[in-house]
Amino acid sequence: MPLDDAYANAAYIEGAETYPPKWAAAASAFREGLGARAELGLSYGPRDRQVFDFFNVEGVSRGTLIFVHGGYWKAFDHSSWSHLAAGAMASGWSVALPGYDLCPQVRISDITRQIAMAVMKIADRSLDPIVLAGHSAGGHLVSRMMDPLVLPEPVRRRIERVAPISPVADLAPLLETSMNEILRLDADEVAAESVTNMAPPQEASVKIWVGGDERPVFLEQADAQAKAWGVGQVIVPGKHHFDVIEALEEPDSDLVQFLTGQ
Repeated sequence: MPLDDAYANAAYIEGAETYPPKWAAAASAFREGLGARAELGLSYGPRDRQVFDFFNVEGVSRGTLIFVHGGYWKAFDHSSWSHLAAGAMASGWSVALPGYDLCPQVRISDITRQIAMAVMKIADRSLDPIVLAGHSAGGHLVSRMMDPLVLPEPVRRRIERVAPISPVADLAPLLETSMNEILRLDADEVAAESVTNMAPPQEASVKIWVGGDERPVFLEQADAQAKAWGVGQVIVPGKHHFDVIEALEEPDSDLVQFLTGQ
């Protein structure tokens, strides 16, 4: 397919195959270190993957960061990313990581609805502020939460900041990739689910992150969303699609400082 190579991240990252096991190991160690403060496998829906992990800070929480993982809507689950909660938790924020069903068992529009269900369930835990971050496909999903047709207004208005990281904002190019055999996108779903077709959100502050060494299409995707929404973007020098998220582990990183309102 014409655009397969353009969206092939791993083929252009040295040692790409080592990242998933490193993520899983770091995530497991992080959860073990939290002990009872890690609430695991909390249900937000009827299906096995419709669960979230919730990590409680010591003392009074300043709010909740919800992080949504990537994987082109067809890979991974929430358990590989627990360690990315470290930066926000060090800044006094609780963190929730929802899972979701994967394509082709469901469509992208179904996943959007699932993440909305998760956000509503997580929001029910407190009246604290909420901030959202998501990587790649997760960047698309957290952006979709700002659609008035996706989340009810009382929940949406509690979302103070959103950080899509290397988001896939315009889904139309994916029609020209072989992965669409799994995603099963069609023209109607592309129109409905593309973030670039949304009205810019009014309630939340949004800033887009992308690695300077990412595939050109991800720089284009980030720029397209920034322009469509009239928001800023941060191009991080020397970072690629797999390591740009590491900033979430550092409380002093610009990304965590933005999310936590520092």
